[in-house]
Amino acid sequence: MADEKRVELFVKAGSDGQSIGNCPFSQRLFMVLWLKGVTFNVTTLDMRKKFENQFLQDLAPGAQPPFLLYDNEVKTDTNKIEEFLEEILCPPKYPRLAARNPESNTAGNTVFSKFSAYIKNSNPATNDTLEKGLVKSLGKLDEYLNSALPEEIDENSAEDIGVSTRKFLDGNELTLADCNLLPKLHIVQVVSRKYRGFELPKQFTGVWRYLGNAKDCEEFANTCPKDEEIEQAYAMVAKALK
Repeated sequence: MADEKRVELFVKAGSDGQSIGNCPFSQRLFMVLWLKGVTFNVTTLDMRKKFENQFLQDLAPGAQPPFLLYDNEVKTDTNKIEEFLEEILCPPKYPRLAARNPESNTAGNTVFSKFSAYIKNSNPATNDTLEKGLVKSLGKLDEYLNSALPEEIDENSAEDIGVSTRKFLDGNELTLADCNLLPKLHIVQVVSRKYRGFELPKQFTGVWRYLGNAKDCEEFANTCPKDEEIEQAYAMVAKALK
């Protein structure tokens, strides 16, 4: 049976050398494994330690965490690992996590790149323009989250459903789309607040609902690095405006 295989996820350790470090790709795979309900272990690697660095090079030469050990087979590409887990840990024993609506997979896909440009900028003259770009991208995500999905619409009802009340991108259950977007969106929220004093606009009710529902889910909350860990990871990345 699949759950009798050895399943171990290796992720980058945080600043204390033991806790989970800031890495949205690590959290993405951590969430996928948790949602699948398979028995697995998570091992943090402190890359500052020679022994652990050598262990990594011996096990997966040239790779950086995260990577997966499945039945003594090493897999190192995040996208391919996700595809592999979806294929091997499948119904009827394990849930399928793929989104039903293709649009859910691309919703919010520009947010992180807009955030990166915004937070790495040190020129005050371009700060407002970059911030507006981030807000516009968040607005498109908010629009998607507040728009009813096809399955929310009753074609036989004369009533307009109005704003969607679903919890996540593709419905009320977490999917692969959420595992990809949520870790990045959380980083955007934490880092923008810390280094730019920027809060996600309150009018984006869909985004706020989405993040709130995620933080109520153990699959997200318990795989998330501490805010301080995220802030520390961006201490050298976030450029001061001068």
